Amino acid sequence: MNPNEYWTEDTTSLDPEVRSRLLRVGSANVANVLLGMGFRNVMMRGVAPLGPDQPQLVGPAYTLRFIPAREDLDSMANYGRSDNKHRRAIEECPEGAVLVIDAFGCESASSMGDMMAARLKCRGVSGVVTDGGYRDTAGIQATGLPCYQRRPAPPATPIGLHPIALNQPVGCGGVAVYPGDVLVGDADGVAVVPQALVVEVAAAAVDAVEYEEFAERQIANGRSLFEVFPATEQSRTEYDEWVAAGRPDEPDTKTGQG
Repeated sequence: MNPNEYWTEDTTSLDPEVRSRLLRVGSANVANVLLGMGFRNVMMRGVAPLGPDQPQLVGPAYTLRFIPAREDLDSMANYGRSDNKHRRAIEECPEGAVLVIDAFGCESASSMGDMMAARLKCRGVSGVVTDGGYRDTAGIQATGLPCYQRRPAPPATPIGLHPIALNQPVGCGGVAVYPGDVLVGDADGVAVVPQALVVEVAAAAVDAVEYEEFAERQIANGRSLFEVFPATEQSRTEYDEWVAAGRPDEPDTKTGQG
């Protein structure tokens, strides 16, 4: 399939209902749904949340690609120019989008610092993902912006990274990311959903999460995995009947009590 078939004229917005559904599910749920559609390589490898308590990440990709730095092109003076693509990415990443930084796994220079994170947070960007690392990580965490990295990288960006392209296809954590693909990040990591499939994936992932709640109740009542997970034809019928009956005796989600 031609990846360009995934692109639309608008690669920076996400339907509010789709976003709401994806905020209810996890990266593992999304990966499982995509596996059922034939997509095996959707979870970024070696990329982890900056902090354990940061908010869920959901948003369409806006990309920045780095290549290795070169001394005649990369200096602090050139870095400070207004046409520097790294600085432009911070000012041009759209509201609601996720800035995806392809740092080719480089951990010898920073993909972003706390001032850039603060600016993105102020502009309403949903978060940042890099397969490199950040500097000033405590300051980034303080902004509340959901961010994912390989590991901290304190040295200044021009030491190892040259920004070469904005909003073009990139690789991040071993996964292809096209502009407009939707990222779902949580404590487990980051999954990438092809743009053309996001509505279908969001609906299927919510359905899977709701079925798992039913299966968990059944297991707590003594039933075996063979009976309820993964879903069998019989257990799915039981689930549908339970939903149709108004989910009787469903536990209180705040207290855990029935």
